[in-house]
This record gives sequence, structure tokens and C-alpha cells, in this order.
Amino acid sequence: MPPEDLEPAAQRLPADFAARVVDWQRSHGRSELPWQNTQDPYCVWLSEVMLQQTQVSTVLGYFARFLGRFPTVQALAAGTEDEVLGLWSGLGYYSRARNMHRCAQDVVARFGGSFPRTAAELQTLPGIGRSTAAAIAAFCFGERVAILDGNVKRVLARVLGFEGDLASAAQEKALWALATELLPPAAQRRAIAGYTQGLMDLGATVCLPRKPSCMICPVSALCVGRREGAPERFPVKTRKLRRSAQSLWMLKALDSKGRVWLEKRPSPGIWAGLYCLPVYESRALLLDELAPDARRTAEDAPAFLHVLTHKDLHLHPVSVACAAERPPTESGSWFAAVEWSALGLPAPVRKLLVAGD
Repeated sequence: MPPEDLEPAAQRLPADFAARVVDWQRSHGRSELPWQNTQDPYCVWLSEVMLQQTQVSTVLGYFARFLGRFPTVQALAAGTEDEVLGLWSGLGYYSRARNMHRCAQDVVARFGGSFPRTAAELQTLPGIGRSTAAAIAAFCFGERVAILDGNVKRVLARVLGFEGDLASAAQEKALWALATELLPPAAQRRAIAGYTQGLMDLGATVCLPRKPSCMICPVSALCVGRREGAPERFPVKTRKLRRSAQSLWMLKALDSKGRVWLEKRPSPGIWAGLYCLPVYESRALLLDELAPDARRTAEDAPAFLHVLTHKDLHLHPVSVACAAERPPTESGSWFAAVEWSALGLPAPVRKLLVAGD
């Protein structure tokens, strides 16, 4: 349907759309995840941040470890950034961890250690966008507010036959408006959490990007995408990420005790704030950094590919032996395995160190 017809289309939707989602979630939705069946905003917030761009199966272990080390928002606020990044190491998208740490500190400093109860106030905190704020407010405080994460966009775009290009801010705003209209009535305050969870579950388990399971979908009879025989055509988003590629040489310097030399990466930039092997734009620049005796020990390991959101990194490890009193760079420190294992390390660096340990 053309974007200008969105309002009439929303009015044509059966009034029981939200009720169908709530009923389905109650009997078929997910309920066993550790951040469900709770109204603790700290747990809900932590899970929402971790689940951004990350699968549930991966998040489960990290979620448990974070709660073990930081059981409350006050504990997280009091922790160091290195501790937070160390626990986050391997989960990727490290800006999430840095924002999460700053957010915890803000909750303590500005709100006395209690998360604000409205989506509008929650959005004033670092790293909390509109959809995450709405999820916390809906699950924990019953606020009648819409979420619109990737899964929910897909469900609603297919049900509505929403043809607006979501690469356009105006069209995304239009979908937000429709998402708000489709919420359970204000009088059904208790239904908001089930409805919100139901939309998430539908997108995650039924209304999949490819090969959606329309036969078991509770709203298939209402779905324009299914009726037109092309649900996978929705949502429409024309703008594509521009990918680039870069080659980097990584210096794996070891001293006689088997300690590795690591530097803390500057901010902003790739792997900001993480501990990392020294990185160079070429092998020649890497070797130029070394003393002659260390340079003679240089050995190249097989190059490998590490994929980031917007970039492919072709990484070339080079191992050298260094005297402890003559480290390879001016900034950094020697770390034994028991020390570097607890640091915030980029995934490819941890992979290299574990393989050589």
C-alpha cells in the first residue's frame, strides 16, 4: 500500500490484533529466558542492550556472568571500565559496553540508583534509544508505549503491507505512529508487557526474515504480506551499508616468561578502550618498530579475516621474541595469561592469544 494510505489501513485492521498477539504469547511465546518474568528494570535493560545485534544463545552466558559480577546497577556503576570491557570481551559492538557503564553511573548520579519509569526519561540516559526505552517502560512499568526493533519492524510491516522505505526517517516515523495505534487500549494496562513480548517473539521465531512460518502465525489472517503472497518483500529498506576492507599487521611480542605485550586502544577508533596487540598498516612499519635482535625472530602466522559491521579486516599476525627490558613500543605493558584473560580484548586478539597459550 502507498505510504499516504497508511492511516486508513491501520483503521481497517481488526480491533483484536493486539489481543491475538497477547493470547499467542501466553501459550506459545518464549517465557524461559532469564530476563523474562521479571519487572526489574536493571535485568531488562541489561538484556535489551546485550540482545542488540546479538543472538539469544550468545547472550545467555554473558548475561549470567554480568549479573554474577554486577548484580545491581550500583555495582555496575562502581566497577571500572576495564572490568566491564573484560566481561564484555567477545560480545562485539563495544560501544554498547561503554555506554552501559556510563548509563549505570547516570542512573546512580541522576536518579538515586532507580531507573526512571517513563520511556521519555529513559531516553535521556547514555545508550538507551527509543525502542530500548520503550521495552523497559513497557515490561517494568506498564507504560503504553511502542517498541520498534528489527523484529517488530518486520512483523508490523508485513501485517500492514507497509511499503514505505524504512531507510527514510519520515517513513520510519510513520511506522512508529502505526505501532503506537496498534497497542492494547489504555484500559488494558496489564496487556502491554505480553503484547510487547509477543511481537518480539513473533519476529524472532515465526515471522523470520526468510521463509516465515505463516501457517502458525496468530495474525496471518490479518497479514497483508501473506495475503499478497510475498511477505518476504517487507519491510522495504533500500539503503545498504557501504562495506570496506582493510589489511592490518598485528605484533604478537612475547618475552622470556611468555608474557605478551598489549596496548590500550585510543578512543575513538576501532576497538576503542580495549587492550590489543600493537597494530600497523604494513609489515614494514611493524618491523621498523622493533630492535634488530627482535626483528630477526619475526615469524608470520597465517592471515585471517575478521568481519565488522561495515568493514572486513584482513589480519596478519607476526610473532617476535623480545627482552622484557626492551618492550616493542613505548605505550603498553607485559601481561601473563592469567592477567590478559580477564582484560577487554577484541575477539580476534583473544583468538590469537588463546591459540598460542
